[in-house]
Amino acid sequence: MQPYELPLTAAADAIRARQLSPVELADSVLERIEQVEPHLQAYVTVTAEHTRRAAREAENDLAAGRHRGPLHGIPMGLKDLIDVAGAATSASSRVRADHRAQADSAVAARLSAAGAILVGKTHTHEFAYGLTTPQTSNAWDTGRVAGGSSGGSSVAVAAGTATFALGTDTGGSIRVPAALNGVVGLKPTYGLVPRHGVTSLSWSLDHVGPITRTVEDAALVLAALAGHDPRDPASLTTPAVDYRPGAGTDLTGLRVGVPRNYYFDHVDAEVEAAVRRAITRLRALGARLVEVEIPMTRYIQATQWGLMVPEATAYHESTLRTAPELYQDDVRILLEAGELMPAGDYLRAQRARTLMRQEWARMLQAVDLIVAPTVPATAVKAGQETITWADGTVEDVSDAYVRLSSPANITGVPSLSFPVGHDAAGMPIGMQLLGRPLGESALLRVGHAYEQTQPARELARAA
Repeated sequence: MQPYELPLTAAADAIRARQLSPVELADSVLERIEQVEPHLQAYVTVTAEHTRRAAREAENDLAAGRHRGPLHGIPMGLKDLIDVAGAATSASSRVRADHRAQADSAVAARLSAAGAILVGKTHTHEFAYGLTTPQTSNAWDTGRVAGGSSGGSSVAVAAGTATFALGTDTGGSIRVPAALNGVVGLKPTYGLVPRHGVTSLSWSLDHVGPITRTVEDAALVLAALAGHDPRDPASLTTPAVDYRPGAGTDLTGLRVGVPRNYYFDHVDAEVEAAVRRAITRLRALGARLVEVEIPMTRYIQATQWGLMVPEATAYHESTLRTAPELYQDDVRILLEAGELMPAGDYLRAQRARTLMRQEWARMLQAVDLIVAPTVPATAVKAGQETITWADGTVEDVSDAYVRLSSPANITGVPSLSFPVGHDAAGMPIGMQLLGRPLGESALLRVGHAYEQTQPARELARAA
């Protein structure tokens, strides 16, 4: 096994035991980038010189006994919405062609303090306003979409060109590409991870979180990210938590909610079968399955768009008026549509969100978490615009991909996506766990227990 193939936890253990040096790991990841990046286009920019210099510094620190923790010497990718001092934050847009960050974002600063090493900035769907990341190819099949908007981060992790990465999630933008590329994506509770220095799409829906190869890896990254930052008005004050799950797989007493509505409607048969098998596996580990009714489902799509569209348009108001030609057509049309949305619609969406949060809190009193598909279909072919379901219903690809992930953004509850199989074409299938606010530890425990019963996952084959 080459160093770039190691998941974060294994690499961290090897570095701490002095069986692997940060320089060896960084060199392996950079060589991997040279091999596969021309086919995948996960990165906006690769900071090879910085990466090698930081790896040598980490090696010297470790040799002197200065070990900062499990992220020390670990190569990472950052979605190019996340500021790093002195580096461009392009948001994969011509609008940001001349932008340079003046200071680190909160999350970049925390990862740097933990010893993580930046490899590069990863592609996003322009300003995170989309679900495909069209400039990036899927890590399992380069003729298929990567998912979005954190497509570059997910592909980099899946292909071994980053040991872990950060993404952002406004309607599913961490979990969707994680599911489509066969990696783990965690959208934390709203406010748990600060967003200062991260380009916004929709302030009341935006989250920052890790994309990793294993659930245990996600726990290690979350521990470095979580915590209050007064520069983010939504930032929560919470006690320090050790998110790393234990080694056991016994889920006795855990109540797992299985939706009887919404989450299995208009879902590909292979996706449903894989998720149902995974649910059965959780029951075999001791979990008790409880049917639940997802509340207010008829309002989900309208609430998501009613919040996101006007907030995104407000953020882009100035450049939309002065340089609309610099936006890609799909994003510009959505931003212009936001200018036509009445204030009353936005207020109704806020009211619906409040009611939805209340109903979800009531539902989550009866169960410890909810299990569901992450996306209703695996990665579609590049350029495909619609999905036709078995009953003849035709759905836009982006609408399909956001449909099952957006409830967690509207309500702010945490959601963890991890792989549970492949379809007949070999494309990954993801399952998500949704929990109570600040219930990340429970999600990580369950996801890790499931992973321990499965064979170790390999890197994506297209890479």
